[in-house]
Amino acid sequence: MSREVRTVVNLKPYREALALPGLRSLLLISVLARIPLTATGVTLTFHVLLDLGRGYGAAGLVGAASTVGNAIGAPLLGRLVDRRGLRPVLVLTTIAEGVFWTTAPALPYPVLLPAAFLAGLVALPVFSVVRQSVAALVPAERRRPAYALDSMSVELSFMVGPALAVALAAAVSPRLTMWAVGAGIVASGIGFWLLDPPTRSADEPAGPHPRVPRRQWVTPRLLAVLAVSLATTLVLGGTDVAVVAVLRAGGEVGWTGVVLAGWAVASLAGGFAYGALTRSPSPLVLMAALSLATIPVGLGGAHWWLLCLALVPAGALCAPTIASTADAVSRLAPAAVRGEAMGLHGSAVTVGIALGAPLAGTVIDASAPLWGFVAPGVIGLLVAIVVLPVALGHRREPAGPAAGEPVRVGV
Repeated sequence: MSREVRTVVNLKPYREALALPGLRSLLLISVLARIPLTATGVTLTFHVLLDLGRGYGAAGLVGAASTVGNAIGAPLLGRLVDRRGLRPVLVLTTIAEGVFWTTAPALPYPVLLPAAFLAGLVALPVFSVVRQSVAALVPAERRRPAYALDSMSVELSFMVGPALAVALAAAVSPRLTMWAVGAGIVASGIGFWLLDPPTRSADEPAGPHPRVPRRQWVTPRLLAVLAVSLATTLVLGGTDVAVVAVLRAGGEVGWTGVVLAGWAVASLAGGFAYGALTRSPSPLVLMAALSLATIPVGLGGAHWWLLCLALVPAGALCAPTIASTADAVSRLAPAAVRGEAMGLHGSAVTVGIALGAPLAGTVIDASAPLWGFVAPGVIGLLVAIVVLPVALGHRREPAGPAAGEPVRVGV
């Protein structure tokens, strides 16, 4: 037992990872840069509702347009990073973000809708760039704690960003909040340009890589990891909506922030434990466990403290599952296309969140709040079943040369 405890709380993997040159500064700026990015959705929603006087449907369409643009643009920007380097992409996206957030408060709704799509298409690619840089800075055998730290930093950003946007919109105005968020995003782009984190490791050639055909690296294993990534965030997006529905049905909607904060704290704890392990389950196993743990959450009843307790097992699996999928993609993608591969991972994560919320909402409207947990969880399990043959087939095959690394990666 003592050996197991020492394994769980072992800080050595974190010390070794953080001792690597450049990783500390990368993770620090990533936390600060993601805060305004995580506030964009709620900021646009408040602007459409209050400044433009439109309904929730109109606000949802603007959010959907931005999400679709981001899902399309992420791999394209990643490919541009692979071919042209990081700084030109940062200049392009930072200028585009500045133009959008400066002009968006004055745009009428029919113009704001396509503008949100275009802004999503060239959004600052912080999430994928950070994960690509982690792969460049950290040797494969030390990436688990590095990606765990990255996943925990995402959790912290989501805890702070939307809350700050809501507070600012309520205290001042949604229009000024949009300008503040835009200023934060532009500052983030400038910060990343100054830091200029590497996108290739020191032992990889600095010049342009020869083009790698997609058929050589978009393998069934990579597609399986992307499917797991999408299913993971679909479950998380559905859980977000289901929590609100359950508390609202029980007359305790005022406790929503506390419950979601407890869920995030459980995710942070799970991410920390995951990074400290010397061995961990595959992304497929983690996602299946997350789905299973989510299904019975609604049975805890409408009392906020019961819901908090019921969310702990699923919450503890959130950050580990996201971290494990990013780690797997970094190992499966050759260095020449790692940016595009991380962009595809970002797209999968984005699409999953975008699908999870309306899925849960539709199920809740047609039945009861507790089914908002069941439906995404069941879909996650179905994805796990579909992906399972790929995982089993991988165990019978040697690691593919496209990964560029000797470490085997389970789906």
